[in-house]
Amino acid sequence: MDDLDTQSSYDSMMGRMTGKETRTFESATVRTSVTPGAPGTGGAATRAWTVRLLVVGIVLAAVNLRPAITSLGALLEEVRDGLGMSGSVAGLLTSVPPLCFAVFGVTAPRLARRFGPGAVVCAGMAAIGAGLLIRPFTGGTASFLAATALALMGIAVSNVLMPVIVKRYFPDRVGSMTGLYSMALAMGTATAAAATVPLTDAVGGDWRSGLALWAALAAAAVLPWIPFVRERTAAPAERAPGEHARGETPERGEAPAPRITRSRTAWALAVFFGLQATAAYITMGWMPQIFRDAGVPASTAGLLLAVTMVMGVPLAFVIPRLAARLPHQGPIVLALGVSGLAGYAGLYLAPAAGAWAWALLLGVANCAFPLALTMVGMRARTGAGVAQLSAFAQSTGYLISIPGPLLVGVLYQHSGGWGLPVALMAGLMIPQTIVGVLAGRDRTVEEEAAAR
Repeated sequence: MDDLDTQSSYDSMMGRMTGKETRTFESATVRTSVTPGAPGTGGAATRAWTVRLLVVGIVLAAVNLRPAITSLGALLEEVRDGLGMSGSVAGLLTSVPPLCFAVFGVTAPRLARRFGPGAVVCAGMAAIGAGLLIRPFTGGTASFLAATALALMGIAVSNVLMPVIVKRYFPDRVGSMTGLYSMALAMGTATAAAATVPLTDAVGGDWRSGLALWAALAAAAVLPWIPFVRERTAAPAERAPGEHARGETPERGEAPAPRITRSRTAWALAVFFGLQATAAYITMGWMPQIFRDAGVPASTAGLLLAVTMVMGVPLAFVIPRLAARLPHQGPIVLALGVSGLAGYAGLYLAPAAGAWAWALLLGVANCAFPLALTMVGMRARTGAGVAQLSAFAQSTGYLISIPGPLLVGVLYQHSGGWGLPVALMAGLMIPQTIVGVLAGRDRTVEEEAAAR
């Protein structure tokens, strides 16, 4: 993964901080690969042990960032029957992830400054485990939603802080560690989609036990973070924004952050981010059910979702590199849009006959996410601009994505089939492609804000 790929992932986190928080964080993270005060900094052997433990912790945390979503998608029919959910409520359930990511993710930087990133991630893994263990046995829809929100809260803060930890401890290996983290996240997503139904069958066919099994993986992820619970962030990151230690001076000469809302590119990128997130959460929440209703066995439907998710592993490396070499990212947007339209057309016309082809095509289309992150880094000239653009595009985008899965559930319930929902998905791909082409133009938000 090249430097732009790394910066894109890093910017997605930095965008949630204020400008001053961003500068104090950056000054803290570039100093050393093992922070003084970290467990075992007394000698080379213990430092090496600490680094190895941290790598294990990062991988296990990344693996746990999506199973709460994709495992539920594989057993959504059983959950609906067991809890007496309507299609509309099930759609609400699939809208909870982006809502939690938008609401709880923005709190992660401040929590990390207060308690330290290791402690927050450890607590996040514990929240994931508790939510996954509790939710199958709650006995009611409201409590099931609340337990799911608990798990998603842990995912939200951990998801934001993973790039922070990588940047802080591995400043000279950010690319390789981000690649490892991204691959682990994709593999966790795909594994949960593919293995949930077979695991459920192995424990007697009880969907409650099948969903609860994933709590064990989250519990395992807590262990490597325990030594880092008492470790605080480096001193500058712990101080309030604007506070400086002796000998430190505020950064000077940095251009003021642009007024993002004046930039048409910023709005286009925010809508593009929101529509691609809508497609992703609809896919994770509903695609297995679409295939099952078409006569595909439950285990195969889970595998088809896994195939769609696995496509993100190689393409997350290829697409950002290609995008960085192009002055205009519109051709990539068009290619992803055509792939998505072809996949939805297949779901509409012959969902079972060409199921594997449609899963592959939709997997390609869902790789608009790394492209969106790459464009965030390319559409702003200054550090303040990147931070503002990332925050604006992601917060606005997640809000845009919330109604999509819910609307799919409502259409499915009232139409009695998947014709209208699939038509909606295909229809949303058209504006996604249009705004993506606009966002891919070779210009910066600073230029546009100044011009207006």
